[in-house]
Amino acid sequence: MFALTSARSRLWCLAQLLLVAVAVQAQTPSTPPSSPPPALSYRLVKKEVITDRLKHFSGSDQDREQRIKAWFLEAGCPEAQIVEQKVAAGVPPNVICTIPGESDSVILVGAHFDYVKRGEGVVDNWSGASLLPSFVSTLVQSPRHHAFVLIAFTSEEKGLFGSEFYVKHLTPEARGRIAAVINLDTLGLGPTEVWASRADPQLVGVLNALAHAMNLPLSAVNVDRVGSTDSESFAPYKIPRITIHSITQETWHLLHSPWDQLSAIHLDDYYATYRLLTAYLLELDMFFGKTAEPPRASPAASSAALPAIAPQK
Repeated sequence: MFALTSARSRLWCLAQLLLVAVAVQAQTPSTPPSSPPPALSYRLVKKEVITDRLKHFSGSDQDREQRIKAWFLEAGCPEAQIVEQKVAAGVPPNVICTIPGESDSVILVGAHFDYVKRGEGVVDNWSGASLLPSFVSTLVQSPRHHAFVLIAFTSEEKGLFGSEFYVKHLTPEARGRIAAVINLDTLGLGPTEVWASRADPQLVGVLNALAHAMNLPLSAVNVDRVGSTDSESFAPYKIPRITIHSITQETWHLLHSPWDQLSAIHLDDYYATYRLLTAYLLELDMFFGKTAEPPRASPAASSAALPAIAPQK
């Protein structure tokens, strides 16, 4: 995670990381529905599959990219909708799965697959990249208002190259169709965290309301002085974004170190994050589908305005 800043800034950050147990306020539509919305059923990928994919990491970035591509196909992403986007000579491409929706509005979900070769790179960031195909498995079976674009980004650790290349090569019209960017980076070290200070308030609000409804933990840990991550490539274009992670003061030292190993992942927390994020993507699809404008700051209201969704057994 986070193409890291200088050692001095990182040391300063140890004193500045914000751990706020209830730091995000739900921001939902200002007018609740007159009657409770119907539940949307969906299927989760089994924990054994999530864990198996996590364990199938590789020391080669090229192998990682190829595994993500193969899992996209296995999960049901049509072959014609999978693109390998060449970014630069000598590095693997971005691998992109597009799942069409009823409209041309897009929810983009991204995670980088490259890593710093001091550890195994499971935490940073195979933990995020290997989840992308699992979201595909659910999304292809669910009715969708939005198109979903899932991207395993290359070369984040070299300076966000993959994500910057992707967004710069979109037309202004295509950038304008992106309703939200959900970035996953460094998951499973503990319960789900959000980089709230760099996130769109509505995106944080919907996630917070959903976590509360599902009785799953969520807190804010702002990492402004740790470094950067792929969501920030979309910031200059005013595209709403949010980064989900699991870093705390106690686990920050694992980044780019020999301790970045499979054994650092708490599998129960990791699967809980997957459950929350799967529901979040479906919730956002419904939430934005009821609004005419892309998500920006909005008045706070009761979380009862959020549609209910429930996984199938």
